[in-house]
Amino acid sequence: MKQAQAVFELLQERYAGEKEYLQAVKEVFESLGPLLEQRPHFKTENLLLRIAEPDRVISFKVCWQNDAGEWEVNRGYRIQANNALGPYKGGLRFHPNVTPSVLKFLAFEQTFKNALTGLPLGGAKGGADFNPKGRSEAEIRRFCQAWMLEAYKYLGHFRDIPAGDIGVGEREIGFLFGTYKKLSDSFEGMLTGKGVTWGGSQLRSEATGYGLVYFATYMLEDAGYSLKNKRCIVTGAGKVSIYAAEKLLQEEAKVIALSDSSGWIHYPDGITEEDLDQLKEVKLVKGESLNALVDKERNILFHKEPETLWELQAQCVFPCATQNEIDRKIAQQLAKQGILLIAEGANMPLTSEAQEVILKSKVLYAPGKASNAGGGGCFRVRNEPKPSRCILV
Repeated sequence: MKQAQAVFELLQERYAGEKEYLQAVKEVFESLGPLLEQRPHFKTENLLLRIAEPDRVISFKVCWQNDAGEWEVNRGYRIQANNALGPYKGGLRFHPNVTPSVLKFLAFEQTFKNALTGLPLGGAKGGADFNPKGRSEAEIRRFCQAWMLEAYKYLGHFRDIPAGDIGVGEREIGFLFGTYKKLSDSFEGMLTGKGVTWGGSQLRSEATGYGLVYFATYMLEDAGYSLKNKRCIVTGAGKVSIYAAEKLLQEEAKVIALSDSSGWIHYPDGITEEDLDQLKEVKLVKGESLNALVDKERNILFHKEPETLWELQAQCVFPCATQNEIDRKIAQQLAKQGILLIAEGANMPLTSEAQEVILKSKVLYAPGKASNAGGGGCFRVRNEPKPSRCILV
């Protein structure tokens, strides 16, 4: 562990303000202790530093015009972490909180996630500090075109394959792909998450959420449990969360709560098929708050206080929102309540302190590097006995 500590201290000095990136690196280094003892030559090859440092950090300005004709400037990024196994692969995030630290942590995580699927893919992440919320479709299109105008030279189906993430759905992928196609004069599979009618794959939208639930199902089966009638909390309200909820419903679990940035909604008796349809309409089509789903007659209520979510009595938790949403206090509360399972649908949703609490408890814990890798290509088609592996284009 001295080797890992020395490398981590060097990275701390180099990137003192990049807390998310340093947190991700520290967690991986701490888990590599037994391997480092078995492979002392890793030290002479300086393997840890070579893995932790991204191959390339690409930063550029994105200039675009809003509907008022005014020019706006955002920062765009593509972090190419590692391509030892194959072309870089990882999502694009459009969100005001995007920073080099956040994207470096995501690219670092993606490298291991893709490796675990067994597919020949490296790790990357990218995006911009652009907030699509409140923007017109024309503004989002112009921003996507401007982003791709700067980034396309670094991308390609044998070089770097972006996908969607927070703020980047099928619509944004369409704008990005259309621009890339014009710039490169080629129609190639260099973006995943495209529409089925123009080069995309069936079940791509569902893959990560479904894969998360299948992973949890196998973990529970190994421990002698099942998801049937288990009360589940799903954080987030994007595609991963919604399709995880859909698969949980199919597995006869009870999804009692979902959350978004404005608060959380409580389904005391579990979400129904009709509730799920309304949820998709409100979040995936209209982009409204979960508050729009309130039904007082059925006691389906919306709560603004995020901390009260964890007071619910549940057996399984699927954090699918964003990084560090569960801290030590929440983890201690969950462990005390006797939670059976935590399966990560987001990247690094537990803080390092929360992870320590859960690992010392009896809670079954599925880290996101494995449990949310479905978007990279490993998930089970319903009714098949074992997972199917496929590349999702």
